[in-house]
Amino acid sequence: MNAFTPPAGVSASSPGRAASAPLLDVRDLHVRFGAKEVVRGVSFSIAPGEKLALVGESGSGKTITALSLLRLAGNAAITGQAVLRGQRDLLALTEREMRGVRGGEIAMVFQEPMTALNPLMTIGVQIAEILQLKKGLTGAQCAQAAIELLAKTGIPEPARRANSSPHQLSGGQRQRAMIAMALASEPQLLLADEPTTALDVTLRGQILDLLSDLQRANGMAVLLITHDLNLVRRFADRVAVMEQGVLVEQGPVAEVFGAPQHAYTRRLIASQPRRDVAPADSPPGTLPVVHAQDLRVVYPTPLPGIRGWFKKGEFVAVQGATLSLLPGETLGVVGESGSGKSTLAQAILGLLPYGGQLQVGGQAWQQPAMR
Repeated sequence: MNAFTPPAGVSASSPGRAASAPLLDVRDLHVRFGAKEVVRGVSFSIAPGEKLALVGESGSGKTITALSLLRLAGNAAITGQAVLRGQRDLLALTEREMRGVRGGEIAMVFQEPMTALNPLMTIGVQIAEILQLKKGLTGAQCAQAAIELLAKTGIPEPARRANSSPHQLSGGQRQRAMIAMALASEPQLLLADEPTTALDVTLRGQILDLLSDLQRANGMAVLLITHDLNLVRRFADRVAVMEQGVLVEQGPVAEVFGAPQHAYTRRLIASQPRRDVAPADSPPGTLPVVHAQDLRVVYPTPLPGIRGWFKKGEFVAVQGATLSLLPGETLGVVGESGSGKSTLAQAILGLLPYGGQLQVGGQAWQQPAMR
């Protein structure tokens, strides 16, 4: 491992070093798996309280860069420096010292909560475990603090949700629980790896707003890893662009997006979906490929108590859906999780029983015949 080298012009014994240094200063980071080098000479810094976005297409090295900072990149060979508060090189610390940093001064929110949360432990117990390890709280203190953290992240009924297992929470609630766990130790830096990818557009906005609010309230810095440029515009102060393991451009968000200097950055910005889509050119009288009128889909649900033995309740998943799709046309069906989008599609395909009228190619859809 490389020994720590103080910033230029600052001696190792300078008393004001930590105050003037960035929170995290990454220098010439290289990450290699066997003969393959996946991160090459990456250098960037994060100031206290700053929001930096690390962007690039899948496989560009974003996540491996973040994992390497916490020495969680498996059997990777890592060289370079990652200097925390101008004092300690994270890449030169012992494993025991790193355990104090992970989940302490630096915390991480992972992309998929279901792979990061323990399925056999309740959310409250998992948060309490961190509070006990990192802050030395007692059992009762941990339980109360866990509920307060869940409340801060906007989870409804936090006391009840603290006793829930991960599979009993919605996708947005699981991500909020992950954020609560990350904030339990009051970290100085939060690494957020694609924290909204698996969420619908409404929840994405809520999670980003939550991270911004907590970042301001706690004064922590955030390294956001994402491929969504719209999220970067909305959230970050600065952006760093990675291509094939190399950091090709970085700077303030408005500056980089407004006048990108590197060809890859320009291609990345140009690759965003266009909104000027030409309408379908169908002659008058063209029959729609699909036409639905007052489509209704109902799921049977058990009633509580003895009544459930003899009678089923109803959950209306889709109500009064009317739509037409012409040849060559693209119809977008949008809505929050649980709004009935997938159920509507399955009904149109004949995979679910439905009420109302449904025509395909101008003819009534007879499900037995279509099978």
